[in-house]
Amino acid sequence: MTGKVYLIGAGPGDPGLFTLRGVACLREADVIVYDYLANPRLLSYAKADAELIYVGKKGGNAEAATQEEIGRLLIDKALTGKVVARLKGGDPFIFGRGGEEGEELFHAGIPFEVVPGITSAIAVPAYAGIPLTHRDYASTVTILTGHEDPSKQTSVIAWDKVATGIGTLVFLMGAGNLPTIIDKLLGHGRSKETPAAVMHWGTKPEQETVAGTLENIVALVQMRGLGPPAVLVVGDVVRLRERLNWFERRPLFGKRILVTRTSEQAGRFAELLEGQGAKVLEIPLIEIVPPKSWEPLDQAIGRLESYQWVIFTSANGVDAFFRRLRERRQDARRLGAARICAIGPATAEALERHAVIPDVVPAEFRAEGVIEALKPYDLQGVKILLPRAEVARDLLPKDLERRGATVEVVPVYRTIQSSTAREVLKPLLQDRKIDLVTFTSSSTVTNFVEALAKEDLKAICNGVRVACIGPITQKTAEGFGLPIDIVPEHYTIPSLVDAIVQYYRTPGAG
Repeated sequence: MTGKVYLIGAGPGDPGLFTLRGVACLREADVIVYDYLANPRLLSYAKADAELIYVGKKGGNAEAATQEEIGRLLIDKALTGKVVARLKGGDPFIFGRGGEEGEELFHAGIPFEVVPGITSAIAVPAYAGIPLTHRDYASTVTILTGHEDPSKQTSVIAWDKVATGIGTLVFLMGAGNLPTIIDKLLGHGRSKETPAAVMHWGTKPEQETVAGTLENIVALVQMRGLGPPAVLVVGDVVRLRERLNWFERRPLFGKRILVTRTSEQAGRFAELLEGQGAKVLEIPLIEIVPPKSWEPLDQAIGRLESYQWVIFTSANGVDAFFRRLRERRQDARRLGAARICAIGPATAEALERHAVIPDVVPAEFRAEGVIEALKPYDLQGVKILLPRAEVARDLLPKDLERRGATVEVVPVYRTIQSSTAREVLKPLLQDRKIDLVTFTSSSTVTNFVEALAKEDLKAICNGVRVACIGPITQKTAEGFGLPIDIVPEHYTIPSLVDAIVQYYRTPGAG
C-alpha cells in the first residue's frame, strides 16, 4: 500500500507562526524529513516512534543531501506505506523547491498534500518593523531569489525593470550575493539613497537587523558580520522601521537566559521569557524519577481514608501521587473527606487538573506559609499525609508534629542530576553565551554546582546574573557563593518572569 507525503511549510523560524494544519500532519507522520531552516522545536509534535531524518539544506553545506537524494527519499519512504512529512523552512512553494518535489511525487504516483507556511518574505520584515506595503510608500511588492541557480548561463531577473520599479523589493537567500544584488540595482538605475535593510535569523530571538541605504548597506552588513539566513528589503517602507520596530524593543530581547527546570516543566517558563524577547537555553539540570520504592506510598494509598489532611508541596508531588493512584486503578474519590492543602497556585492548578480543589492555599508559597495558613486549624490528634520529594526540608512536618498532629511523610519522586548537563553547560559559560541563570528549586542549584564541580564557580559565572524563584532557593545558591540578582515577591514562574523583566528595565542592569 502506498503512503502519502505532506509538503509542509515550517514558517520563518518562530515556532508560534507554524500552522495548525502543519501540527496535525506532523502528529500523523511516520517519517519526518526536515532541513536546516525548520525550527527543531517543531519536532516536538512528532509521534514518539516517528523516524526523524535531517537533510541539511544550509547554503554552502557540502554535508547536506542533494535535492535528487531528498526526492528519492520521499518516494522510497512513501512506497513502503508510510506517511511522510517533508518539513521545509518558510513556504514550500516560495523558493522552497516544493514544486519540484511535488512533480517528482506526481510522476511516481505518490499522493501528496501541500501545507502552506508563512513565508519569511512577509514575516521577517514584519518582525523588523517593516511593512511591505503602505499607502504612503509602496503599493506593489516583488519577491525575488537572491540565490539563482548557479548553472544558469544568464539571469532570468529583469534587473532593468526591477531596479526602476517604485514598489518594495524582497530578496530571499541573498546574503552571499549581497554585493552583486546591490551592484545590479545601482547599475540599472536605482538611486543609491534608496533605503535598504538586511535581517538575519528573522522572527527568532537571535534576530539582527541592519538598516541603511543601497550606498552603504553592504559595508554595514559586513561590519556586523551577518551571514545567511538573511532577507534583504529594498524600498521606502524601510523608513518605517524607526517607528514600527516592535520585536527588537521587547525588554528581554537579545538576553540569553538559561532555564534549568526539567524538560517537562520548562515549556511554559520558556514561553513567557520568549514572549518578552529572550533567547531561552533549556538545559534541564534535574530529572524527575520515581522513588527508590513505591511501597511507602502504596501503603499510604491503602489507608487513604484515614487521613484528615493531605498536604502537597509541589506540582511534581501532585502529578506523581495521582499517577501512582491511577496505576492502581483508583482516582481522587479515594481522598474522601480529607482536607487538601496546596503550597502555592502552581500546585493548586496541578490538583485542579485531577478534579481536586484545595481547601487551603497559603499567601506565602513555601513551608513557612503553609505553617501560617494552618494555624487556625486544631491539629491535635489529626493524621496528615505529606507526599513530597525524597529530599526536602523537615521544617513543615516537625512543626505539624509539635502541634499534635501525626505526620506521615511519603516520598513520591526523586530529583537526580541530568546526565548531559555538564557537557553542554560548561562551554556556554566559558564562552560567555549565558546572560542569566534561573533556578526554580534548591535541587537545580545543587545540580548546577555539581555539574561544574571542578570549576572555579565565581570565575566561570563572572558577569552572569542569577535569578531564584524564592528565598529557599536563594539561600541554597548563596550557600554556594553565588550572588543573587533577582528574587520575585511571589514565588511563582509568572512572578519570576516579571521580576526578570523589571530588572533589565532598570538602567545599567545586565
